[in-house]
Amino acid sequence: MTKLYNLRGSAYLSLTAIIWGVAFVFQSMGNEHMEPLTFTSSRYILGGLVLLPIVIIKYFNPRFLADRDEIPVSKVPKKYAVLSGLLCGAALGAASVFQQYGVKYTTVGKAGFITTLYIILTPILGLFLGKKCHFTVWIGAAAAIIGLYLLCITDGLTVSPGDLLVLVCALLFTIHIMLIDRFAPKTNGVMLSCMQFFVSGISCGILAFIFESPTVEQFQSGLIPILYVGIMSSGVAYTLQILGQRNFNPTIAAMIMSLESVVSAVTGYFAYELGFLSQDQSLTATQILGCVIMFAAVIFVQLPFDKLKRRR
Repeated sequence: MTKLYNLRGSAYLSLTAIIWGVAFVFQSMGNEHMEPLTFTSSRYILGGLVLLPIVIIKYFNPRFLADRDEIPVSKVPKKYAVLSGLLCGAALGAASVFQQYGVKYTTVGKAGFITTLYIILTPILGLFLGKKCHFTVWIGAAAAIIGLYLLCITDGLTVSPGDLLVLVCALLFTIHIMLIDRFAPKTNGVMLSCMQFFVSGISCGILAFIFESPTVEQFQSGLIPILYVGIMSSGVAYTLQILGQRNFNPTIAAMIMSLESVVSAVTGYFAYELGFLSQDQSLTATQILGCVIMFAAVIFVQLPFDKLKRRR
């Protein structure tokens, strides 16, 4: 039963990675129609609205779409639910805004690979929470830095503002993963996902009306990107993340979700070639080498060297 449950969790997280990888293309398209705060607010409010009916149904019918070991919505302590929703929503909103601004100033492929640095940052951050970190993490971190240099640093030894913004996004997503690891086992996954969307969407919406100028025309022209990231990337994928990450090693979960970097690079290239994106999404040979090194690093850091050593 445990193996089947882990297999299902792996499937959830793999599907999450695919949906997120494709989402980078739609996020880049969204920036052509509206400002980042407006777009981020729209996607998460829509994601929350998509899940709200399911949360209500699950409140009155706990068996509806119930997963193994899932806590019924009605039995989750209100204070705990509010706290988890606020903290996860704040981290998610902040990470997404930095990512959306970053995608505006860098390519889809680079944004995808830099974002997946959370795979390295997750075990390192775990040190501050009392979780041991294998020495291979430091090897992987060093390799990731080399890959990041090749991917982002230009001939003039400069890094683009978009790359730096996505780097901050990776750190914030690391915090979000750790928060999910903390709260998911003790709350209802769908409810937590719904709450964090509304917290992110409403807070970003308030900031959008202060710093940006949202219009109806923007939403009409950017409807397709909003629908994809709102329904698929937000409503579906983040819920799959929570369901898949429950009782699943957070570091291994991060490794599986890092596949979004490969998906983003491939879909970004084809989206540009087919005319869906105006910004050139091609990568130089040096940048491709950086991508390969970064991806190898995030896979290497998750290999079970400690288990192999104990078996000997």
